[in-house]
Amino acid sequence: MDVTRLFEPVTLSTPEGPGLDLRNRTVLAPMCEYSVTAKDGIPHAWHMVHLGARAVGGFGLVYTEATAVSPEGRISDQDTGIWNDAQRDAWAPIVDFIHSQGAAAGIQLAHAGAKASTYPALPGAARGTVPAAEGGWQTLAPSVTDAHGLDAPAEMTVEQIQASVRDWADAARRADEAGFDVAQLHAAHGYLIHQFLSPLTNHRTDQYGGSFENRTRYAREVIAAVREVWPAHKVLGLRISGEDWVEGGWRIADTVRFAGQARELGASTFDLSSGGIGAFHGPSGPGYQVSLATAVKEALAGTDAFVTAVGMITEPAQAEHILVTGQADGVSIGRAALVEPYWPAIAARDLGIGRDENPRAPQYWRAAW
Repeated sequence: MDVTRLFEPVTLSTPEGPGLDLRNRTVLAPMCEYSVTAKDGIPHAWHMVHLGARAVGGFGLVYTEATAVSPEGRISDQDTGIWNDAQRDAWAPIVDFIHSQGAAAGIQLAHAGAKASTYPALPGAARGTVPAAEGGWQTLAPSVTDAHGLDAPAEMTVEQIQASVRDWADAARRADEAGFDVAQLHAAHGYLIHQFLSPLTNHRTDQYGGSFENRTRYAREVIAAVREVWPAHKVLGLRISGEDWVEGGWRIADTVRFAGQARELGASTFDLSSGGIGAFHGPSGPGYQVSLATAVKEALAGTDAFVTAVGMITEPAQAEHILVTGQADGVSIGRAALVEPYWPAIAARDLGIGRDENPRAPQYWRAAW
């Protein structure tokens, strides 16, 4: 095979037009590492090695883990952040190394909302909400809810919502200063933006709750505020739960409708995941979320959006099939990349890409047989 869709370069769109060239269509999905043992949000050697290895391994776009826009937005106190300049400055050399290996660098900006202040999801760790006596904090959400099986959050005031929007914009400004090419807003997995979107967790009766337009208001305000400070030549994207998989929740029709609004506001990449509120009731198996990406891709046809599929995509032929058949524009590789940092380089070899075109780092050329 001389040419594959998976290893065909692609240019991502920005408000200024074509803006970011990716060497291939493999994306390292954001994955929490729970490794900031100093609990100050500052990335360190672990993050350099973890993310740098995947850039060396050939990914076209490398995303950070969910990086909090404020201290109370952390899933755990061992998450990375970008709410201050010390964190920004620690991200910069990591971004530089990713670039040096031919990959683009993306940051996933996040706020966990009601799912914040939990123990790190590591082997042997406790589960649930961290109590205040152990360093936990009062979580915030659009509404008081027990949907997550955690301690009840406090309902955000309008003033707190508006302050939160400013936090996202401030974080995006720092991400730009650190050199990131792409900012992805985390609107999936039951975290704060998703909590506003879903009727399962948004029971407000003011301008931020009730109707579709009201429930999407916070998300639209965040996108607009970030796009205002995020340079027009840089890419803005969303990771979104395409389905709650619960009747009466956020459904794929809502996602398709909202994606159109987000595209108009300047978001041009969309990564389609699902679930995150309560127990998971969706399908399982290889590529179980691909149909969600396809629905958004079809809805945004003609808008030069870049839509990626994610979820149990593990084999090169499987990834190639998703792209060749037009189900998505790229693939996000998560747990398979934890097993194999050089997933793209191995996929290129298995798909018949010649050694000279293999995205593996030149120092490792002997391995590209």
